[in-house]
Amino acid sequence: MGRWALTALVINSIVGSGIFGLPSLVAGYVGRWSPLAYLLAAVIVAIIMGCFAEVASRFGESGGPYLYALVAFGRFVGIGTAWLLWLVRLTAAAAAGNLFTIYLAEFWPDVSKTVVRLAVLSILIGLLAFVNYRGVKSGAAVSNVFSVAKLVPLFSFAIAGGIYLLRTHPVIGAVTPGGTAVTLRNSLEAVLVTMFAYGGFEGALLPMAEAKNPRRDPPFALGAALVTVTILFCTIQYVVVAVLPFAASTNRPLAEAAQRIWGPLGTMFITVGALISIYGYLSAQMLNTPRLTFALGERGDAPAIFSRIHPRFHTPHISIFFFAGCVWCLAVLGNFRWNVLISSAGRLFAYGVVCAALPMLRRKLPGAAAYQLPAGNFFACVGIILMLALVSRMQMGEWIVILVIMGIAFVNWLWVRNRLSSRI
Repeated sequence: MGRWALTALVINSIVGSGIFGLPSLVAGYVGRWSPLAYLLAAVIVAIIMGCFAEVASRFGESGGPYLYALVAFGRFVGIGTAWLLWLVRLTAAAAAGNLFTIYLAEFWPDVSKTVVRLAVLSILIGLLAFVNYRGVKSGAAVSNVFSVAKLVPLFSFAIAGGIYLLRTHPVIGAVTPGGTAVTLRNSLEAVLVTMFAYGGFEGALLPMAEAKNPRRDPPFALGAALVTVTILFCTIQYVVVAVLPFAASTNRPLAEAAQRIWGPLGTMFITVGALISIYGYLSAQMLNTPRLTFALGERGDAPAIFSRIHPRFHTPHISIFFFAGCVWCLAVLGNFRWNVLISSAGRLFAYGVVCAALPMLRRKLPGAAAYQLPAGNFFACVGIILMLALVSRMQMGEWIVILVIMGIAFVNWLWVRNRLSSRI
């Protein structure tokens, strides 16, 4: 993958299910102020991305945050970070599968039936698993196509919405359910949920062993992608809350807003765009996430079967099909909101670890970075503090899932330590 292919992969990893479902959730927390929640989240993500850019420029192997944590803090933190990151990617992909069936119901109401829904999810996920099984070039090609295809309806919606608002001059009046006042707690929870919209970029850094210039391309790709999606997300959220006074009461906010702007054809256009975007997002997850379990197996931190490479296609086929199977199970058993909250919570911990890794790697590997973040130690501390502030807004259910995952990671670490001890 070259620089622009990596940029497309980052955009494809960010823009997916979130933008088609999150506007309602964010409006439910802060109403008319929700565009500012996206802007604030973008500022926070910019700090996190800056840390990622420097840390990623020190490595040329697959593994992403797992590899960074492993080198910076040792095997225990590395394995824990890997499990958190895998949970994030798994639940995000499952949320995309959930939202795909919700939007597909616009054309095919029978998809809400259990048997039909299972069949759709099987085809949806199975096809992408097969494409990526055939090779990283075919997987990256599919990702590039979807990256372009998904942006067309979204930018069209943003531009058409802006023109519509200039003509009609509506007052932004989106309200929270029951007229709930906007509080600091609501604002923090809104930013926590909005982080899901910007998340995913870390997944694009997993397959760096298959990038042309893994040390120099990530900073460019991350920066270009963040500017693009920030403009897009803030504009779309502004249009939604201006057009739909009760945006929080729908699970298809863009489709309903498009109906007011364009009429019935608008609903159809956005629905098709949503299906393309969500499927493109899934294609990106199927390309990058299996490289995490591959990296674990390759380094001996997971069963060696995950590191197997197909003799013909040179892909981590076992990891690919394992991830596909887990996504299918979680999409069937969960729902969009639950998967979003779990993914957002797990992401906070993974981001905090990478921020903490920056000053540690500066001491351990001085001069190894191809890119150095100005005032990097300061921004790393700011990133950690911001992550802790957002973690404080997590609910009991999210804490339970995180603790369960960390318990599994601890057992994994014990298994690795005992295996290594037996060799001595």
